[in-house]
Amino acid sequence: MSTYDEYSVASVYAELLGRAPENKIEPRMEPMFRVMEILGEPNKAFPIIHITGTNGKTSTARMIESLLMAHNLRTGRYTSPHLAKVTERIVIDGEPVDDETFVRIWDEIRPYLLIVDEELEARGENKLTYFEAVTILGFAIFADQPVDAAVIEVGLGGITDATNVGDGQVSVVTPISLDHTDLLGDSVRDIALEKAGIIKPGGFLVSSEQDPEAAQVLLEKAREVGAEFRFEGVEFDVERRDVAVGGQAVSISGLAGRYEDIALPLHGKHQAQNAAVALAAVEAFIGGGEKMLNEDLVRAGFEAASSPGRLELVRNSPSVLVDAGHNPDGIRVSAEAVKEAFGFSKLVLVVGILQEKDARSMLEEMYRQYGELVEDICLTQSNSPRAIPAGELATMAIEVGFDEDDMFVTEKLDDAIDWAVSRADEAEDFGGGVLITGSITLVGEARTLLGK
Repeated sequence: MSTYDEYSVASVYAELLGRAPENKIEPRMEPMFRVMEILGEPNKAFPIIHITGTNGKTSTARMIESLLMAHNLRTGRYTSPHLAKVTERIVIDGEPVDDETFVRIWDEIRPYLLIVDEELEARGENKLTYFEAVTILGFAIFADQPVDAAVIEVGLGGITDATNVGDGQVSVVTPISLDHTDLLGDSVRDIALEKAGIIKPGGFLVSSEQDPEAAQVLLEKAREVGAEFRFEGVEFDVERRDVAVGGQAVSISGLAGRYEDIALPLHGKHQAQNAAVALAAVEAFIGGGEKMLNEDLVRAGFEAASSPGRLELVRNSPSVLVDAGHNPDGIRVSAEAVKEAFGFSKLVLVVGILQEKDARSMLEEMYRQYGELVEDICLTQSNSPRAIPAGELATMAIEVGFDEDDMFVTEKLDDAIDWAVSRADEAEDFGGGVLITGSITLVGEARTLLGK
C-alpha cells in the first residue's frame, strides 16, 4: 500500500496555491539555483528543449514532444497553465504525471523548499512562489523518472523565469508580440531582450518568423553567446499547406531536408508555422540540424499531435470550438483559422477575459475579424478571482462596436453555453457554430462542462 495515501493531489495543489499566485512573478533566479543545488541539480539531469515566445508555446511544445516520442525517446513536458488539473503541467511520455508520483516527489522535496523559504524570509524577501515551486517539482519529477529529453515552456519572459535554471540544448522562440507589458516592457524589442535570456552558450536557437526588431535582438544574443541560429523564413519554412478534414496537409522545408504532405490534425496557418518550428527544433536536437529525420517517424509524430484548448472542436451539431486566444495576436490568428477551416454561416461568441489581459484590444480584434459572421455575443467570466466581471466586459464590448441588442451577459458559464448553442441552432442552413474564447481558465472550465 502506498505510504502517500494520506496526501492527495488536491492537498498538494492547495499547498501550492497558498504561495504567491501565478500572476505574481518574482524577477529573480538565485532561489531557484539554491534549491537546485540542495536537491543535487535535477536541472542538469537531462537534455532540455526550452521554449519561449508570446503565442504558440504550448502547441509547439506538444508537437516537439510528439516528434521526440515518435523517435522512441522518453519525454518530459512542462507547460502552463493547466486546463483542468495541475498534473497536466508535468507530463511524462505524453500523459500527465500519475498522482502517486506527483505527491511522492512533492513530499520528498518539500523540506528543502521550506529551508529556502526560511533563508528568503530571513533576508526580507518573499518565499518561493507558486510557479517557482511547481517548476522545481517538474524538474525533480523529470530527474526521478528519468527522461531522455525535457520540453520546457517558460512561464513568462525568459531571463528571470523560474524555468531558466535549465540550460536548453535547443532554445525555441515562437512569435513575439506585446503581452504582459507591465512585467516585460512595452516594446517588442524590450520583450525580445527578456525572452532572449533562454539562449545559452554553445546552444542552438530555432526561431519563428519575427518582427525585425525582435529578430535582431535574438540574432545578437545568439552571436554573443556562440549559439547556432536558424530562423523561419530563412533557413526553414512552410512550403505549402492545404486545408484537409480535421486539420491540414503541410509540406515543410526543414533544416536538413524537405518533408512533404504531412498530416497535421490542427487548424490554421499559425499551427503550420508552429509545426515547422517544432520540426526544426527536433532536427537541431537529434542531428544538430544537419541530418534529415526519418520521414515516417515525422509523419507519425505529427499525426499524434494535439493541442487541447487551442481551436479545439469539443461538440458537434452545432459545432462548439474552444480557443485560448488570450491576447490580440492570438485572437487574430484564431479568427483567420476559424474562417479558413470552418464554413460557418453564423458564429456565436462566448467571451471571458482575465484582468491582466488587454481586454479592450482583444474585443476590438474580435469585432474587426469576425464582422458580419457574428450576430450574437455572450460576455461571461470564469471562476478565477482574476476574471473581469461579465458586466464590465459587456460595457467594453459595446464601446468597441458590438450591438447591445445581440448581447447576453451572465456570470455563469453553463448559462452562457446554453444560450450560445440555442442561438447557433437558429441558423437556417445548419451552419451555426459557437466559439468560446478569451482566457485559458474559461476554456478549461468550458471543456469540463462539455465533457472533455
